[in-house]
Amino acid sequence: MVDSSKIIIMLILILKINVFFFPRWAAATNQKVFREYIGAEDKNVSFWDIPINPETDFHFILSFAIDYTNSLIAYPTNGNFRVYWDEQNLNPSHVSSIKSKHPNVKVALSLGGDTINDGQFVYFNPTSITSWVENAIYSISSIVKEYHLDGIDIDYEHFMSSTDPNTFAECIGQLLVHLKQHDIISFASIAPYQDDTIQEYYGTLWRRYGDLIDYVNFQFYAYEKGTNVSQFMTYFETQSKIYQGSNLLVSFGTDDDSGGLKPENGFFVACNMLKNQGKLHGIFIWSADDSKKDCFRYEEQAQILLVN
Repeated sequence: MVDSSKIIIMLILILKINVFFFPRWAAATNQKVFREYIGAEDKNVSFWDIPINPETDFHFILSFAIDYTNSLIAYPTNGNFRVYWDEQNLNPSHVSSIKSKHPNVKVALSLGGDTINDGQFVYFNPTSITSWVENAIYSISSIVKEYHLDGIDIDYEHFMSSTDPNTFAECIGQLLVHLKQHDIISFASIAPYQDDTIQEYYGTLWRRYGDLIDYVNFQFYAYEKGTNVSQFMTYFETQSKIYQGSNLLVSFGTDDDSGGLKPENGFFVACNMLKNQGKLHGIFIWSADDSKKDCFRYEEQAQILLVN
């Protein structure tokens, strides 16, 4: 007769080994995820302008929803989000139409962003975690429902000195818990970049609530201009260690101000290297508004690379 106590002990040991060797985030694999921010610069860009490869998992990210009471009152931020993207070209009927035409398309909204009113920073500065989360749950749920959205992106880039990383992590983390538990969204992403302060805020969020974050839209275009392939690969490995186990997406900017590794300097070479190593989890671009001048040629090239 088999000793049941020995079987139980063996099962416990197996579970301990699995917990030890496998992190709480499932290992990322090669994916065909292509994401693009759209609507931040009012350049009359619509969903229909961008080439959509049917073999990709294509995400439009509406930019931005901001929790200022109005565009002139910055402090405090209260969780009552309003739409600040180009509503004339990117309204709820447009979202429904593009998703109906292209079943592989999903649409998300991004919170925060860099600036408003031609240069005023968008700050994260709540007075209370509880009130911010309550307001954010209500306002974001309303926008998601009205616009038929699928996900949310966190792109706060400026923090008041009175707001510590713990406050940011708990506000955003508790918001994501509610939105996912109640099936209001199906995916979430964060958009950090290489800056010690920024990494402290997003790192705290990642350590506490990383299991709720599906993609890390790392802003590789925030690195210095003139970045080469070798430097880019080093940057990617560094961020992979920080956001270990994540779907860390590579990126470039099509605006004139962005730095990082540009397509003309070897971005797609680096992508192919990562793809061959099984580390290319997807590509995103900042932004559709800026790509208009180049007729979205890099969007098409990026998607071809992902699916081939």
